[in-house]
Amino acid sequence: MKDITPAQRRTLDCLIEVRAQAVEHVRVARELSVQRRHLIDKLLADGFSQADLARELGVTRQAIQKMMAAG
Repeated sequence: MKDITPAQRRTLDCLIEVRAQAVEHVRVARELSVQRRHLIDKLLADGFSQADLARELGVTRQAIQKMMAAG
């Protein structure tokens, strides 16, 4: 590998940190998706319809279906 300048080292260090944050973000997003699915399932079991949930969340029924499929 060629010699790295101090400026390049700082840039590489920033890139490494950004990548680590992105990996953590993906992990947390997956956990939240599972949690969201459990909450939707509970509300559906309690008698809410997908349309009710969509109205409460300000999204479409199709968005609720996607949320259910993702978790």
